[in-house]
Amino acid sequence: MAAPRARRINIPLRHVALVCGAMLFALLGKVTYIQALDADRLNADPRNRQTMIARFAGPRGEILLRDGTVIATSRDSGGADYRYRRVYPAGPLYAPVTGHVSLYGGAGIEQAENAVLSGGDPRVKVRSLVYGTESGATLKLTIDGRAQRAAYEALRATGLRGAVVAITPATGAILAMVSLPSYDPNLYATFDGAQLDRADRRLRADPGRPLLNRAIQQNYPPGSTFKVVTSAAALTSGRYSPTTKVGAPEALRLPGTDTYLHNSGGTACGDGNPPLAYAFKTSCNTPFAKIGIDLGQDALREQAEAFGFGADDLTVPMPVARSVYPPEMDRAQTAMSALGQFDDRATPLMIAMISAAVANDGVLMRPYLVEEVRLADGTVIDETEPSRYRQTLDENEANRLTAMMVTVTRDGGTGTAAAIPGVDVAAKTGTAENTASGQDHAIFTSFAPAADPRVAVGVLVEHGGFGGRVAAPIAKAVMQAVLGDRG
Repeated sequence: MAAPRARRINIPLRHVALVCGAMLFALLGKVTYIQALDADRLNADPRNRQTMIARFAGPRGEILLRDGTVIATSRDSGGADYRYRRVYPAGPLYAPVTGHVSLYGGAGIEQAENAVLSGGDPRVKVRSLVYGTESGATLKLTIDGRAQRAAYEALRATGLRGAVVAITPATGAILAMVSLPSYDPNLYATFDGAQLDRADRRLRADPGRPLLNRAIQQNYPPGSTFKVVTSAAALTSGRYSPTTKVGAPEALRLPGTDTYLHNSGGTACGDGNPPLAYAFKTSCNTPFAKIGIDLGQDALREQAEAFGFGADDLTVPMPVARSVYPPEMDRAQTAMSALGQFDDRATPLMIAMISAAVANDGVLMRPYLVEEVRLADGTVIDETEPSRYRQTLDENEANRLTAMMVTVTRDGGTGTAAAIPGVDVAAKTGTAENTASGQDHAIFTSFAPAADPRVAVGVLVEHGGFGGRVAAPIAKAVMQAVLGDRG
């Protein structure tokens, strides 16, 4: 039995032991938190040199086109710290798709699929441990090299900024994704930090914004391409058919305002009371404004949302900016929204999706870029199964809308520049007002062949003017590349 004095001495020792125990417990807790819960943040920190070294310690998986062409690969750099350097053989051509990977991060597919490309995905990591391999998995994309090059060259020939997207309507596979101006992702593959910083600063300061993927990251007024959506709402309502006569005055006073809406060029639309199909073919404004007022904003919004407007769940696998049909409008604003103006906004991908939905009997498939993920030994560990994204309208309505769209590329239509001899091309032109610069954007959406669609295209050319003159030839070039050079 301890003496009273010994007990008095043991009391402070006991307190010290408790404090030390608590400190040790806190230390162990902090270590556990850092290693288990905070590891992702620390690994993502650009100042973490070990993460940067690990990123290039082994070869990343290759990125391939649908035909097997390599558009991103890793090569031995001969360096001590950074052993493998990323190489992009086609440079700017595929940059909106591949993006890049650098010492400080990545973009595009390189970033969105980093886990499988780097080998960090558990499915890849386990296989690497079992078989002793060190490379990441290979991505085979849906991109068609001919369609991509056709889109790139045709858009570049305009000398203007813009984007082009091509889709297989039946599956949602993205065949082309072009954004101009583009950039050379090889600039980001350097291990010279100072050189990398200079290149990054220059690209970010470029007023053309070459790092912006306009195809999926930017939305624009869709202009008259939105008349496809308005027509779908009209047909779905049961109050309109392609032969229904629609009021088409030369000028229409917008409800509650002193503003008059005119048709393009200030001309009349037929006899002032043409069939809906004729108003669509010639892209008259006043009849579609009247239809918008008649149907009301709720019906138009419901139809727009059926095409994917308002959705924020779309990834391809890169995230896609939301296309917008505006809320809470008055009747004048509703009239303008029916023309794809006011606050309507759509990505070039959405402009392609509008045609893809009509082409596929009203069923919009979820768009995607990655066809399969394959390990170094050839084992396929993931393969995309096409899936339904939206039911936009029923098959009969889609067929009637298709017939209306085909007239656009025939004599007297606004989209004859996209006509392909021997092929029925369904389309809609668009010219969207751009109040910021006063220069209209040229827009075009189409699919072909109309009876057996193999490709749907969306084109947007910033400050390009009339869509039927500037954007339509680009869409034609892409469709011809997919279908085989005809005409």
